[in-house]
Amino acid sequence: MLPFNHIFIGIGNNGSLIVRNIEVNDAQRVIVDTSDYLLDKRTFVEGVAEFFKNIPENAIMWLVFENKPVNIEIAQLMDFYAPRDVVRFAYVLSPYMELVTMKRPAWTRHFETVFYDSLWEVLNEYREASIKEAFQYAGKRIGGMFSKLYRYLENDMLVNVDYADFFAMVRGGNVGIIRLLHEVDFSWHWGIWDRGLISIRAGKNVPLTHAHTVLHRFQEILKEKDVIWGVQIDEEVADDVEVLALLIKKW
Repeated sequence: MLPFNHIFIGIGNNGSLIVRNIEVNDAQRVIVDTSDYLLDKRTFVEGVAEFFKNIPENAIMWLVFENKPVNIEIAQLMDFYAPRDVVRFAYVLSPYMELVTMKRPAWTRHFETVFYDSLWEVLNEYREASIKEAFQYAGKRIGGMFSKLYRYLENDMLVNVDYADFFAMVRGGNVGIIRLLHEVDFSWHWGIWDRGLISIRAGKNVPLTHAHTVLHRFQEILKEKDVIWGVQIDEEVADDVEVLALLIKKW
């Protein structure tokens, strides 16, 4: 399979925060200031059209933004000007809102999967934090998650999942989540998803029984779902347990 060129586009302050925290040297990262769009839409549109004339082949476009009308307008604009063969994903920040339970928005029709984060984990962990602080915490966490997902896809995806498997899971107009976790709250609504990937990477000092316990809990919750499971020992890490969860379903 030919190599893919990832383009991460952060729209607005919080989308840009995430993209700035993505540590992927081989990927293109773009920051979009919404004030440029609001102050001079004509120039902004011309810039977007010119940008997409020059994107490389086999491009995967990730639009990362908070669920606000102006950000959605810009996302629709980029969807319009991006060549048809560009694979489109969105990652939407939607505090307190679970998009999976809502009617599919019209703007998502050209996206293969719209991943979202309601900031549930962050808001639960930092109960006294303001929503601004929650975005700050989430920006670093999600940026690191994208970095890890990219490295898995390009070099070392767990349980031998490659791009073909990835696209088989995410194509077709879905809603989904991606989580990189070191502690798993099993009270969260994991069981609503239809298919995806759950991979556990455990440090060399972590008892394998512990990793399998986490895996079995997921298997109980997601039984009879189309999920790829995997456990791997990482000799370069001592005591950490890392869970990569990519789960999707139809709107």
